[in-house]
Amino acid sequence: MTDKNARTSLKISELFAENVYSDAVMKQTLPPDVYAALRRTIDQGASLDPELAEAVAESMKNWAIQKGATHFTHWFQPLSGITAEKHESFIAPVPGGRATMQFSGKMLVRGESDASSFPSGGLRATFEARGYTAWDCTSPAFLKEDAAGVTLCIPTAFCSYGGHALDQKTPLLRSMEALSKQAVRVLRLFGDSETTRVTTMVGAEQEYFLIDRDSYRRREDLRLTGRTLLGAKPPKEQETDHHYYGALSETVASFMAEVDRELWRMGVYAKIKHNEAAPAQHELAPIYATANIAADQNQLIMETLKKVAAHYDLVCLLHEKPFEYINGSGKHNNFSLVTDGGENLFDPGKNPAENWRFLVFLCAVIRAVDKHAGLLRLSTANASNDRRLGGFEAPPPVISIFMGQDLEEILSHIKSDRETPCSHGRTLELNVPTLPTIVSDATDRNRTSPFAFTGNKFEFRMPGSSQPLAETNTVLNTIIAESLDDIATRLEMAGDFQSEVREILKDILKRHDRVLFSGNGYSPGWLEQARERGLPIIPSAVDAVEILRQKQTVDLYEKYGVFTAEELASRYEILLESYTGQLLLEGRTLADMVERQILPAGNAAAAELAAWTDSLGAQQSAQGAQLRTMRTLLDGVYDGLAALRAALGEASRSGGVKARAVCAHDTLLPAMEQLRAVCDELECAVPADRWPIPTYAEMLFQD
Repeated sequence: MTDKNARTSLKISELFAENVYSDAVMKQTLPPDVYAALRRTIDQGASLDPELAEAVAESMKNWAIQKGATHFTHWFQPLSGITAEKHESFIAPVPGGRATMQFSGKMLVRGESDASSFPSGGLRATFEARGYTAWDCTSPAFLKEDAAGVTLCIPTAFCSYGGHALDQKTPLLRSMEALSKQAVRVLRLFGDSETTRVTTMVGAEQEYFLIDRDSYRRREDLRLTGRTLLGAKPPKEQETDHHYYGALSETVASFMAEVDRELWRMGVYAKIKHNEAAPAQHELAPIYATANIAADQNQLIMETLKKVAAHYDLVCLLHEKPFEYINGSGKHNNFSLVTDGGENLFDPGKNPAENWRFLVFLCAVIRAVDKHAGLLRLSTANASNDRRLGGFEAPPPVISIFMGQDLEEILSHIKSDRETPCSHGRTLELNVPTLPTIVSDATDRNRTSPFAFTGNKFEFRMPGSSQPLAETNTVLNTIIAESLDDIATRLEMAGDFQSEVREILKDILKRHDRVLFSGNGYSPGWLEQARERGLPIIPSAVDAVEILRQKQTVDLYEKYGVFTAEELASRYEILLESYTGQLLLEGRTLADMVERQILPAGNAAAAELAAWTDSLGAQQSAQGAQLRTMRTLLDGVYDGLAALRAALGEASRSGGVKARAVCAHDTLLPAMEQLRAVCDELECAVPADRWPIPTYAEMLFQD
């Protein structure tokens, strides 16, 4: 039993946040004036006093060393989609050939990294290497324990020598400030004189797959690309839905228990765990946190899932579509706005029809989502998620909002200037005396909707399982800030406040209620209806990325200080390069597997069958027909491989970054799919003991 498993007997209250430089630790170890000043920065967004850094650094160092830390790192989120860290020891020389442990305020506040080695979209050249990390004091430092020992991780932002954001966190923090400012303006107009900040609260459900490590090691596609590039449909897929919410196997239960303990120790409120819809698929969901902390903690969740899986001879797959034919994995982004007094601005209250403040914030979201649907789609766009969106497992590539019957009725009455109906809670009688009466929620849940109101929050279901949370929430914060800005400006000039509120809501609904849809988003007719409504349908990441170049996008982000035009241009380059690079990697991997594994196995099986058929003298029999089929399939594999090689060359040689991405989408991707189709047919024709790679049935049904 590992040390971690031995800690099972500890109470969660004793375990939780033991590896976090938490508020309790700060209050206990910092001078009172330093603690108070740091809290003002964290809670109120006040400027960080550089003089605080020395005291905080000393406290943080002593706490970390007492916990066994030997190194520290500025932990940041570059535009590669994962985290980055450069470890530095606390050790420093002193006279006499001895050493001491040192960590200064300067080392806490600022670090340096090679900015040219991370994606920069042209903002950094190879010879322009300097980049800076800056301490984000609003996200607590924590300790990571692994084979390297104990490391103090300091969440930071990452920028270039010229001050351009080169990470996910900096724009997110900027957008949070923009949203808070505009939300407080609106609250002031409703008579709230106490709220000073409004915070974005986020809780993300994380889906993932677990497969055994031996199968993973034998699949070059999984090891290099994260998904299976080959694999015939198994006899069983998701029929009977036995896996969803099913009892956990002993191995998976042990894995999940260790994940919980690891996350709790790092202050992550891991709350829910269960089997998901697809075989070998699972889900973990934490309690809400402020958006930047939620983004940091989601990265920790993904890292921990992968690390702990290895303890059980498992591999955690975070790809959006690791297996064809069955559900992929998403990251449902649950989003709400909360004041510094603890009020949820999306809480309808007992009578939402008369809760005008709630309706204003609700309609601000409707306006934002309809006006900037393309940006939301872009925030979920990459080559991996393109494979997931649009199937009967995830929302289609068109943005719509589900409100539920009661709220849609209220909004319809406001739009047509009719008396708004009062809504009352409903109860469900189950007609079993021993069962309790259930109070029904105001809205049902629509799992086919990409953006659904679910009682007191919005659930955005389009983000992919591997994507950073920061991207989506930066968009949400910014577009809602713009809507609130527009509403506040109108209200500030109003003569009759209540009448103007109603007029604003009417205007928003008349212009933007096309985005409201409560039906089945999986229905084939919905896409046609969406076109008739004028909603944008953006099927691929290559299409979505063009939104970054639109004047409306540049003006929006510059107005609220979230991105500069240069930063947006760099992200355009990065997204396209990433898309093309991913498909080129997949294409090369597929070609290698087919050439070195699939064709030798197929040819050997055909030769064996030919020899057996000849020995029987049965060329015209069923065995002869089977041989002809196999040879036809092998010819198809050779032809498909040649087409794939040609497509790889074309995608590599195409002109600019956009031309290469278009070629990868239009030429390379179809060539890969065509070759896969014939290889999957060949898999079904080759004897099972001759097939060189683990099949879907072997990987997905292990229990």
